Amino acid sequence: MDEYRLNIIKKSNAEINRLQLLSAFFDDEVIYKIYLRSQVIHQLFVNNEELEIEKLDLFHLQFTGSVIELLKKIKKGNEKNFSLIYDEIDLNEELIDRMSGSVINSKNFNLDKKRQSLKINLSLRNLFNVFSDLNSDFPFAKNINAFSAKYAKDFYFDLATNQLATLINYQNKQVYNNTYATIERKLMGKLCKYDFRTEFYSGFKSGELVIEIYKFLDREDYFLFFPSRNLFLFCDLNLMKEVDMSNNSSEKERIVQELQYKNDRLKSNAAVLKTAIAQEIIDLLEDSYQKISDINFLNHLNNFDVQSNILKTMLKTDLF
Repeated sequence: MDEYRLNIIKKSNAEINRLQLLSAFFDDEVIYKIYLRSQVIHQLFVNNEELEIEKLDLFHLQFTGSVIELLKKIKKGNEKNFSLIYDEIDLNEELIDRMSGSVINSKNFNLDKKRQSLKINLSLRNLFNVFSDLNSDFPFAKNINAFSAKYAKDFYFDLATNQLATLINYQNKQVYNNTYATIERKLMGKLCKYDFRTEFYSGFKSGELVIEIYKFLDREDYFLFFPSRNLFLFCDLNLMKEVDMSNNSSEKERIVQELQYKNDRLKSNAAVLKTAIAQEIIDLLEDSYQKISDINFLNHLNNFDVQSNILKTMLKTDLF
C-alpha cells in the first residue's frame, strides 16, 4: 500500500475516532448509526485497494467533516448553557446555605421563646412578692437578658428612636418601682389576676436598645419589657403599625423550599440540555444517514455536495 493511500486512511481513521467520541457524548441513535456506517465505508476502502482512495477522502470532506463540525458547535453551545445553569445553581446553593442557617436558628428561637417566657413569668411573680412583702430580694431569673443578646440581631424588628421613646414613656404615679425594676401598677394587677401566664410575642431593636413584647395567654392584652431599665408597661400594638414586620422565619423557610425546588428542576433540565439536539437537525442527520446507507452511495458521491451544503448551512444558524 503506497504512502499516499496510507495517509488518507490514517486521516480517515482520525475522522472516524472524532465521530465516535461525539456519538458517545450525545448518545443519540442516529449519530451512532452514522458513526457505524462511516466506519463500514472506511473499512471498505481499507479492505479493497482497487477502490479509488480519493473517494474516501471526498466522503469525509463532503459529509463526515460537516457532521463533526455541526455536532461540535451544538456541543459547545450546550456546554455553555449548561455552565450558565450550574452558575445559577451554585448561587442558589450559596443562598440556601445562608438562609438555612437562619431557618435552623428560627427553630432554636421558637424553643427559646418558651424558655424566655417562663423566665419572665417567674421574674414577674418574684417581683410581685418583693413589692407585696416589702423585701429587697433580687427578682429576676438567671440570664434573663441572654435571649435578646442571642436573637435580637436576626429576629427582632427595627424600631425608630421616637417610636421607642413613645413606648417606654410613663408617669411616676402610674408605676411601682424599687432598686431592681419598674412596673405599671395596672399591669401588675392584671398579671396577678391571670396568674402570670404570658408568652413572648415579638422583639424590637433600636440601635443597641431592645424591647420585648409579651402577650397574656388567651387574651389580647400586651405588655413590654425594656431590659435596659428593667421596665414593664402595657403596650398598645397600634403604636407598632408603622414598623416593618415582613422579616419572619416562615418567609425564609418558604424561600429556601422554592430555591431547592428550582435547583432540582435546573439540574434535571441541565442533564437534558447538555446533549440536546434540535429536532430539525435530527431529521437532517436521519436523512443524511439514509443517503450514506444507500448501496449505490459511492457511485453518487460526487453529487453528495447538496447534502453537505445543507449541513454547512446549519453551522451558520442560531438553532442551538
